[in-house]
Amino acid sequence: MSSTLKIYILAILSFLVGTSEYVIAGILDKIAASTGVSLVTAGQLITVFSLAYAFGTPLVMVMTARMERKKLLLFAIGFFVLSNALAFILPGIALLNASRILMGISAGVVVVVSMTIATKVARPGKEGSALAAVLMGFTASLIFGVPLGRIMATAYEWKAVFGVIAVLGLAAIVLIALLIPHVDGEEVVSLRKQFALLKQPRALTALSVTFFWIIGYSIFYSYITPFLLTAVGMSDGTLNTILFVIGIASLIGSRSGGYATDKWGLHRVLITGLGLNGIALVLIAFGVHVPGLLIAMLILWSIAVWSLGPPQQLHVITIAPESTGIMLSLNSMVLQLAMAAGAGVGGLVVERISLSAITWIAAAAIVVAFGAVQLSRRMSSR
Repeated sequence: MSSTLKIYILAILSFLVGTSEYVIAGILDKIAASTGVSLVTAGQLITVFSLAYAFGTPLVMVMTARMERKKLLLFAIGFFVLSNALAFILPGIALLNASRILMGISAGVVVVVSMTIATKVARPGKEGSALAAVLMGFTASLIFGVPLGRIMATAYEWKAVFGVIAVLGLAAIVLIALLIPHVDGEEVVSLRKQFALLKQPRALTALSVTFFWIIGYSIFYSYITPFLLTAVGMSDGTLNTILFVIGIASLIGSRSGGYATDKWGLHRVLITGLGLNGIALVLIAFGVHVPGLLIAMLILWSIAVWSLGPPQQLHVITIAPESTGIMLSLNSMVLQLAMAAGAGVGGLVVERISLSAITWIAAAAIVVAFGAVQLSRRMSSR
């Protein structure tokens, strides 16, 4: 069987994992209404998942470093299916949170191991494309997974989303078992060695760009559904369309970010992307009752946010080129911590100030990320 088909199977797996993470933002209001909790309490489902992903994944990867990769992937998918089945079956917000912990850890392991296997099954010289294909599954979850999840939750109920993911996960187990070859484990890289890089000011500054950029994203995106329904007054049908359009814009942003980085350099793209991100958030706040401006700025915001992915990945790699894998692992961990922190901060803003204020607080985080890029550029020039 061709290596391309194997990589596409891993990309579909990445799509399922990405959908399980991001879909909460699309059905937040329905979960809150169904479980009888506030939007803020429901929003912590994002925080719990991201914290479990951030802290659980590196720990599991260190503990299982020598395990054969296909076997580890099958175990991880098995726990991922179980967590989604529990989310589908169990009642109440507390048990849903518990299932999200298992979901976050297993999802993180699935993504890391899928990327490792993808580089092994790819044709020589095509390892980068294989990684990009797996990561594209994550991006596709924003384009298709979130709006489809919203449509399913509207037509049936929100629990059906996790039931479908569990069933598709079972199908993925069969495909992986039959079609993916065995891949040997790796040398153990201790957590102490991974975190040692955080003592370097340049590495810490570069990772802080990820942290504040993603906090700004998470503050707004975690509560985008209630924001558009309540503060803007959108209908369910319009919201489904907007979520789909935002997903397409994220793909455009990711592609254009990679192209622009090759052409103009990572610092220029980071500064431009963060600048457009902040401007779009401020104009979204002003465009709440101006539909044309609001939609245009939501598209610009999504493009700007996701254009930052390629240059920031390159940014953290160039800080410590001799420790590429560790820096990417730390960047992924910081990203998930920022997702958790953003959902938490967004909840506090909604609870203490107002739903409409999330765009302003998100923009403030982007300003901090902008400053971190400038500082990193000065440190690099020295």
